[in-house]
Parts: sequence; structure tokens; C-alpha cells
Amino acid sequence: MRRPRRAALFSRADAAGQRVGYEPAAAALVSARLGLELTWGFLAWSDFYPALADGRVDAVWCGQAITDERRALADFTRPYAVFDESGVVRADDPTSTPADLEGKRIGAIADSTNMCLAETFPDVELVSFPGTADVFGDMIGALRGGDIDGFVDDDVAMVPLDAEPDLRLAFTLQTQNQWGVAVRKGNDPLGQALDDALAGVIADGTLETAWSQWIPWLTFPLPAD
Repeated sequence: MRRPRRAALFSRADAAGQRVGYEPAAAALVSARLGLELTWGFLAWSDFYPALADGRVDAVWCGQAITDERRALADFTRPYAVFDESGVVRADDPTSTPADLEGKRIGAIADSTNMCLAETFPDVELVSFPGTADVFGDMIGALRGGDIDGFVDDDVAMVPLDAEPDLRLAFTLQTQNQWGVAVRKGNDPLGQALDDALAGVIADGTLETAWSQWIPWLTFPLPAD
């Protein structure tokens, strides 16, 4: 059964501070392989890299596409996921390409790869959404309320839309954004250990099993070396 929205990637923390979803499952596999205890720290999106730099956290494992801008702030492991990006509009909107969005108000998460993509759309008015605990829900609410005409997010977050009959997946662009674990610059031992463990859980098939459990509608994108 398909899982709703971003819950496939990660849920909100429960009373014990635990999360479920593909990202937590992948992190648990890697931690177990390294014999490390996994503890989640919950921060505002904007505080990820300051917390990494000052040692409050050892790594950032939460929806971080590997970009040049982020490489200036941290080092990254090999990818544990690869996603494309999609646009959503109201069901009565005939948009089928980014060019059809001309003159419309388009939302995306602030400082995200989704916003970078939206910035390439011709003659649109961009609306930035802060990375709240339910920013996907915030964008859906704004779209339904007429505050925006569409929004951009990762394809994994857009499925399924069959439970949202008033909304429609307009297009998906094959941007192939690679997601990795961010570690403090210069922390090569941890970065290498995470890299090796990721290679191991890809090679033995356990990462693909976690993917198939949580994101069965997308093809596992990481063949073993």
C-alpha cells in the first residue's frame, strides 16, 4: 500500500524521539553496520549546518540534496537516494509543462533544490515556504486556498495524489537529485565510515529492501558498485 506524502521518507518524531520511514531505516542500517548508537536531534531547517559546524550534531541526515552551495558548508557521503522533482496544480488547471506556469504564483521550500528549479521557470512569481514540520501540508493548503497556483517538490512527496482529488500532478522533471549525509568539513574518518557502510548496505541488498518497504512506487536508484 502506498504511504502518504512525506511519511514515506520520514515521520514526525514520536514521544520517544524516534522516526520511521526510508531515511530513518537507512540511517539505522548504516549505524548498525558501524556499531554506533543512532540519536536524532530535531532542528529547524535553517539550523542544520550551524549545528553541524559547532558540533551539536555529527551529521545531517534529512533530505539534503548534494549541491555546490551545500558542499561549501559540509562534506557529503555517497548518495543514499536519488529523486526527480514534480509540479502540482489544482485539478482544473491544464498545466503540463513548466512553460504553462507563466504568470502564475509558484511555491517551493525556501533554500531548497525545489526552489532552485522553480527559479528556472519562465515568468513565474515565486512564493517561498519556510521548512516547517509540515511544509508539504502548508503548500497544499496555500494551493487550495488560492494563495499560490502550484508548487514544486520532490517526486517522492507527490505520490499518491489519488487521495487529493482537487489536486493534480502536472509534470515531473528528471533532475536526478542525489541525497547524501552531510558531515562536518574535515571529519574524514566519519565521512569515510559512513561511505563504506552505505556501500555495504547497497551491496548486500538491505538498503534496497528498506526502499521497497517505504517507497515501492519508485525504482531503487542505487546499483551496487
